[in-house]
Amino acid sequence: MSQADKPGQIVILNGTPRAGKTSIATVIQNTFEGVWMNLGGSQFKKMTPERYQPGIALRPGGERPDLEPLIVTLYQAMYESIASHSRLGINVVVDVWHHDEYSVPREILPKCVQILKDLPVLFVGLRCPIEVIMERRIATWNAGYTDDGSVPKPVMLWQQAVHVPGIYDMEFDTSVISSEACADMIRRRLKEGPPPSAFQRLEDYRCN
Repeated sequence: MSQADKPGQIVILNGTPRAGKTSIATVIQNTFEGVWMNLGGSQFKKMTPERYQPGIALRPGGERPDLEPLIVTLYQAMYESIASHSRLGINVVVDVWHHDEYSVPREILPKCVQILKDLPVLFVGLRCPIEVIMERRIATWNAGYTDDGSVPKPVMLWQQAVHVPGIYDMEFDTSVISSEACADMIRRRLKEGPPPSAFQRLEDYRCN
Protein backbone atom coordinates (compact mmCIF):
# COMPACT_ATOMS: atom_id res chain seq x y z
CA MET A 1 0.00 0.00 0.00
CA SER A 2 1.39 3.40 -0.94
CA GLN A 3 1.86 6.17 1.58
CA ALA A 4 -0.72 8.95 1.77
CA ASP A 5 -0.02 12.34 0.23
CA LYS A 6 -0.66 13.94 3.61
CA PRO A 7 0.18 12.24 6.92
CA GLY A 8 -2.50 11.85 9.53
CA GLN A 9 -2.52 14.19 12.51
CA ILE A 10 -1.21 12.83 15.81
CA VAL A 11 -2.49 14.15 19.15
CA ILE A 12 -0.68 12.88 22.25
CA LEU A 13 -2.38 13.38 25.62
CA ASN A 14 0.14 13.02 28.46
CA GLY A 15 -0.83 12.93 32.12
CA THR A 16 -1.20 10.87 35.26
CA PRO A 17 -3.75 8.10 35.64
CA ARG A 18 -7.20 9.65 36.22
CA ALA A 19 -6.19 12.97 34.64
CA GLY A 20 -8.91 12.66 31.99
CA LYS A 21 -6.92 11.43 28.99
CA THR A 22 -9.32 8.69 27.93
CA SER A 23 -12.37 10.95 28.14
CA ILE A 24 -10.77 13.55 25.87
CA ALA A 25 -9.58 10.86 23.45
CA THR A 26 -13.14 9.55 23.22
CA VAL A 27 -14.51 13.01 22.41
CA ILE A 28 -11.85 13.43 19.72
CA GLN A 29 -12.74 10.06 18.17
CA ASN A 30 -16.47 10.78 18.26
CA THR A 31 -16.51 14.40 17.08
CA PHE A 32 -13.40 15.26 15.03
CA GLU A 33 -13.59 15.11 11.26
CA GLY A 34 -12.12 12.00 9.68
CA VAL A 35 -10.98 8.70 11.15
CA TRP A 36 -9.18 8.91 14.51
CA MET A 37 -7.62 5.74 15.89
CA ASN A 38 -6.84 5.47 19.60
CA LEU A 39 -3.40 3.85 19.84
CA GLY A 40 -2.66 4.91 23.39
CA GLY A 41 -1.18 3.35 26.47
CA SER A 42 -4.46 2.00 27.82
CA GLN A 43 -5.05 0.01 24.64
CA PHE A 44 -1.52 -1.40 24.58
CA LYS A 45 -1.73 -2.33 28.28
CA LYS A 46 -4.85 -4.39 27.56
CA MET A 47 -2.99 -6.28 24.83
CA THR A 48 -0.04 -7.13 27.09
CA PRO A 49 0.15 -10.71 28.47
CA GLU A 50 -0.68 -10.97 32.16
CA ARG A 51 2.81 -12.08 33.16
CA TYR A 52 4.23 -8.81 31.78
CA GLN A 53 1.69 -6.51 33.38
CA PRO A 54 1.45 -3.61 34.02
CA GLY A 55 3.53 -3.24 30.86
CA ILE A 56 3.97 0.34 29.69
CA ALA A 57 1.76 1.49 32.58
CA LEU A 58 4.52 0.66 35.08
CA ARG A 59 4.40 3.44 37.63
CA PRO A 60 7.38 5.54 38.73
CA GLY A 61 9.66 4.27 41.47
CA GLY A 62 11.77 1.52 39.92
CA GLU A 63 9.60 -1.27 41.31
CA ARG A 64 10.13 -3.77 38.44
CA PRO A 65 13.60 -3.37 36.93
CA ASP A 66 13.14 -6.79 35.33
CA LEU A 67 10.33 -5.38 33.15
CA GLU A 68 12.01 -2.13 32.18
CA PRO A 69 13.91 -3.28 29.05
CA LEU A 70 10.66 -4.74 27.70
CA ILE A 71 8.79 -1.53 28.53
CA VAL A 72 11.26 0.48 26.44
CA THR A 73 10.60 -1.86 23.50
CA LEU A 74 6.83 -1.74 24.01
CA TYR A 75 6.84 2.05 23.94
CA GLN A 76 8.90 2.01 20.75
CA ALA A 77 6.53 -0.52 19.20
CA MET A 78 3.53 1.62 20.13
CA TYR A 79 5.09 4.72 18.61
CA GLU A 80 6.14 2.83 15.47
CA SER A 81 2.48 1.84 15.07
CA ILE A 82 1.42 5.47 15.58
CA ALA A 83 3.92 6.54 12.92
CA SER A 84 2.72 3.90 10.46
CA HIS A 85 -0.90 5.00 10.81
CA SER A 86 0.04 8.64 10.31
CA ARG A 87 2.11 7.90 7.21
CA LEU A 88 -0.93 6.16 5.71
CA GLY A 89 -3.02 9.27 6.30
CA ILE A 90 -4.85 8.03 9.41
CA ASN A 91 -5.27 10.39 12.37
CA VAL A 92 -4.19 9.08 15.77
CA VAL A 93 -5.03 10.10 19.33
CA VAL A 94 -2.75 8.74 22.06
CA ASP A 95 -3.41 8.64 25.80
CA VAL A 96 -0.15 8.05 27.63
CA TRP A 97 1.82 8.66 30.83
CA HIS A 98 5.45 9.39 30.06
CA HIS A 99 7.94 9.37 32.93
CA ASP A 100 11.59 8.43 33.40
CA GLU A 101 11.54 7.44 37.08
CA TYR A 102 12.64 3.86 36.52
CA SER A 103 15.43 2.01 38.34
CA VAL A 104 17.75 3.78 35.87
CA PRO A 105 16.89 6.47 33.31
CA ARG A 106 15.42 4.87 30.18
CA GLU A 107 14.94 8.03 28.07
CA ILE A 108 11.78 6.66 26.52
CA LEU A 109 10.28 10.01 25.53
CA PRO A 110 13.36 11.08 23.51
CA LYS A 111 13.26 7.73 21.69
CA CYS A 112 9.58 8.24 20.90
CA VAL A 113 10.21 11.78 19.67
CA GLN A 114 12.69 10.40 17.15
CA ILE A 115 10.21 7.82 15.89
CA LEU A 116 7.67 10.55 15.07
CA LYS A 117 10.25 12.89 13.54
CA ASP A 118 8.81 14.87 10.61
CA LEU A 119 5.22 13.80 11.38
CA PRO A 120 2.52 16.25 12.61
CA VAL A 121 2.35 15.88 16.40
CA LEU A 122 0.41 17.99 18.88
CA PHE A 123 1.71 17.26 22.39
CA VAL A 124 -0.83 18.06 25.12
CA GLY A 125 -0.15 18.07 28.86
CA LEU A 126 -3.09 17.23 31.11
CA ARG A 127 -2.59 18.48 34.64
CA CYS A 128 -4.88 17.89 37.59
CA PRO A 129 -4.46 18.75 41.30
CA ILE A 130 -3.60 15.80 43.51
CA GLU A 131 -6.78 16.28 45.56
CA VAL A 132 -8.93 15.78 42.46
CA ILE A 133 -6.82 12.83 41.32
CA MET A 134 -7.45 11.21 44.69
CA GLU A 135 -11.20 11.85 44.45
CA ARG A 136 -11.25 10.19 41.03
CA ARG A 137 -9.17 7.24 42.21
CA ILE A 138 -11.56 6.65 45.08
CA ALA A 139 -14.60 6.92 42.80
CA THR A 140 -13.13 4.63 40.14
CA TRP A 141 -11.04 2.09 42.02
CA ASN A 142 -11.98 2.66 45.68
CA ALA A 143 -8.26 3.29 46.18
CA GLY A 144 -7.71 6.26 48.44
CA TYR A 145 -5.40 7.71 51.03
CA THR A 146 -3.08 5.69 53.26
CA ASP A 147 -4.01 4.84 56.85
CA ASP A 148 -2.30 7.99 58.12
CA GLY A 149 -4.23 10.16 55.68
CA SER A 150 -1.38 10.84 53.26
CA VAL A 151 -1.29 10.45 49.49
CA PRO A 152 0.20 7.06 48.52
CA LYS A 153 3.81 7.39 47.41
CA PRO A 154 3.25 5.97 43.87
CA VAL A 155 0.46 8.49 43.27
CA MET A 156 2.68 11.35 44.40
CA LEU A 157 5.51 10.05 42.19
CA TRP A 158 3.17 10.05 39.20
CA GLN A 159 2.25 13.64 39.94
CA GLN A 160 5.90 14.71 40.09
CA ALA A 161 7.36 12.64 37.24
CA VAL A 162 4.85 12.61 34.41
CA HIS A 163 5.36 16.24 33.36
CA VAL A 164 9.16 16.26 33.17
CA PRO A 165 10.47 18.25 31.29
CA GLY A 166 7.05 19.86 30.78
CA ILE A 167 7.45 20.96 27.15
CA TYR A 168 4.02 20.98 25.48
CA ASP A 169 2.05 22.61 22.70
CA MET A 170 -0.99 22.95 24.96
CA GLU A 171 -1.77 22.34 28.64
CA PHE A 172 -5.08 21.93 30.42
CA ASP A 173 -6.17 21.69 34.05
CA THR A 174 -8.79 18.97 33.78
CA SER A 175 -10.20 19.77 37.21
CA VAL A 176 -11.71 22.97 35.79
CA ILE A 177 -12.01 22.30 32.03
CA SER A 178 -14.35 19.62 30.68
CA SER A 179 -13.28 16.94 28.22
CA GLU A 180 -15.49 18.52 25.57
CA ALA A 181 -13.92 21.95 26.10
CA CYS A 182 -10.39 20.51 25.96
CA ALA A 183 -11.19 18.69 22.73
CA ASP A 184 -12.70 21.83 21.22
CA MET A 185 -9.58 23.87 22.01
CA ILE A 186 -7.42 21.12 20.49
CA ARG A 187 -9.61 21.17 17.38
CA ARG A 188 -9.25 24.94 17.05
CA ARG A 189 -5.48 24.78 17.56
CA LEU A 190 -5.15 22.20 14.79
CA LYS A 191 -7.32 24.29 12.47
CA GLU A 192 -6.09 27.80 13.26
CA GLY A 193 -2.52 27.29 14.51
CA PRO A 194 0.10 28.12 15.40
CA PRO A 195 1.73 24.91 14.14
CA PRO A 196 2.77 22.47 16.89
CA SER A 197 6.42 22.65 17.91
CA ALA A 198 6.74 20.74 21.20
CA PHE A 199 8.34 17.63 19.71
CA GLN A 200 10.93 19.74 17.91
CA ARG A 201 11.64 21.61 21.14
CA LEU A 202 11.93 18.31 23.01
CA GLU A 203 14.48 17.14 20.46
CA ASP A 204 16.46 20.38 20.88
CA TYR A 205 16.16 20.06 24.68
CA ARG A 206 17.56 16.56 24.57
CA CYS A 207 20.46 17.62 22.34
CA ASN A 208 21.39 20.40 24.75
